[in-house]
Amino acid sequence: MTAPAAVAWAAHLAWFDVSGTPLAFMGYRWTPWLFTLVALAELVTDQLPKTPSRKVPMQFGARLVTGALAGATVGAAGGSIVGGLIAGIFGAIAGTLGGAAARGKLAAAFRRDTPAALIEDAVAIGGALLIVASVP
Repeated sequence: MTAPAAVAWAAHLAWFDVSGTPLAFMGYRWTPWLFTLVALAELVTDQLPKTPSRKVPMQFGARLVTGALAGATVGAAGGSIVGGLIAGIFGAIAGTLGGAAARGKLAAAFRRDTPAALIEDAVAIGGALLIVASVP
């Protein structure tokens, strides 16, 4: 949920323009707040030991959908919703699989998951901010 939260804030703050597109709602007043609340909840639940793997079908599917939404929104700002949607899906796949692998290696190195999870969260947030800040 980090990606759609970052994209919603960027659209709301007029870092890029999605008004007049089907994804204009991403820049509405309450959209970034709602996505931020859900993203914060995800960051917390991700730390819990009983949280299922991000690679199980339900979680993986949710990541694909939210990645597609974020990508389509960025694409809408550049006039290519479909291109952005496809890029968002590929980004979600890379983030899901790459993040799981990196977190696993970090957790093994730290001999516990919490530091690895916090580093992963920081990278996800920082990466999302860099991406939305670079949209022309």
